[in-house]
Amino acid sequence: MKTVLLAGGLGTRLSEETASRPKPMVEIGCRPILLHIMEMYASQGFNDFVVCLGYKGYFIKEYFHNLLLHNSDVTFDFSSSGKMHVHRSQLPDWTVTLVDTKADTQTGGRLKRVREYIGNERFMLTYGDGVSDIDIRALVNFHIEEKRLATITAVQPPGRFGALAFGPGDKSVVRFEEKPQGDGGWINGGFFVMEPGVFDYLGDDTTVLEQKPLKTLAVEGQLSSYKHDGFWWAMDSLRDKRYLDSLATEGASPPWLPSRT
Repeated sequence: MKTVLLAGGLGTRLSEETASRPKPMVEIGCRPILLHIMEMYASQGFNDFVVCLGYKGYFIKEYFHNLLLHNSDVTFDFSSSGKMHVHRSQLPDWTVTLVDTKADTQTGGRLKRVREYIGNERFMLTYGDGVSDIDIRALVNFHIEEKRLATITAVQPPGRFGALAFGPGDKSVVRFEEKPQGDGGWINGGFFVMEPGVFDYLGDDTTVLEQKPLKTLAVEGQLSSYKHDGFWWAMDSLRDKRYLDSLATEGASPPWLPSRT
């Protein structure tokens, strides 16, 4: 099953990092967050990717073009043929299709532009800026059981601030608590499973997936909700980037990947 990654947005809320590169290429633990997301899927057996490029898409193309060189032992034969010989490669067993979906295209339009690379089969979709410890196989199985055109993952985002726990009468503070989950509302966590029938709901390049297409699917009873209450974080700001960076550099493995110990 293919996984489509939306990697073409401007990332304006992270302009400190995205002025010179696309948001999915912002590094978390010295590697692009896009690579972390792909590893999430690959670690659970899904390694066929279609990446929707837009803003500074050449940056992503060049990164994957050079990935073989950067992760292999090579010999350059300058004396005669000028060829490069790869002796040992540490690359994962992935298939990565990079598609230019144009800089100004909206999310629904980007998805429609890669239809020919997906074919008439079930596929997964996610954004290029969020990580989670979601059980992707459980998500897919849930989608199959529900028999709807699309499944959206619902998450409760963490609160922005820590919380105080009060004693009797609420006049004393007995402890400080880490940032609790949000106000109880569930939001779009960005991990989808879809049937090819979803393409019938997409218009031109101006189509925003999260607007008319998803709302119409919901009204027609064709949108399932898979609730995930584990780790989830989206890189929407420099503060988010720094937090994810700290998680990626602490311990053996970040919380969105299986332990490497």
